Amino acid sequence: MLNSKLQDALNAQINAEFWSAYLYLSMSMHFANEGYAGIANWFAIQFKEEQDHATIFMNYVNSRGGRVVLAPIAGVDTEWASPKAAFEATLAHEQKVTALINNLMALAGEEHDYATENMLQWFISEQVEEEDNARNYIDALTKIGDNGYGLYMFDKELAARVYSTPSPLASKA
Repeated sequence: MLNSKLQDALNAQINAEFWSAYLYLSMSMHFANEGYAGIANWFAIQFKEEQDHATIFMNYVNSRGGRVVLAPIAGVDTEWASPKAAFEATLAHEQKVTALINNLMALAGEEHDYATENMLQWFISEQVEEEDNARNYIDALTKIGDNGYGLYMFDKELAARVYSTPSPLASKA
């Protein structure tokens, strides 16, 4: 059974994951409107991934006998000055999410909830990947600078990204 302290913290994380999804959907729509179909695609896939992260947490809370309580999602930004600015915002956001996951891990340790610690390990690895991707795109966009052809190629590269179901959900399918 999941204790109430962890249940509340996991419900807060569910809300944070849905907020993240909403943020990335907003970014996708912004860049679709700006004519960057590839960048819009990348953020659309991020949107799906964040929804999946929320689903993983919800499934976990339910599997432990807890109760999922959905809360309203706060508003998100709707405009970014450039693709680089959006990826800088992405990195800053993913760093906040990493801190949230780390705080959950610390709480699970304090509560001696080893099942929750085990579940969170996947998210810890995921956050390393999320931050690394954002950094790599910021680095690429810094090198591209004002080069229109470089930005065109960057957009084309991101158009090739395809969605894949996260492993904790793939086993449920």
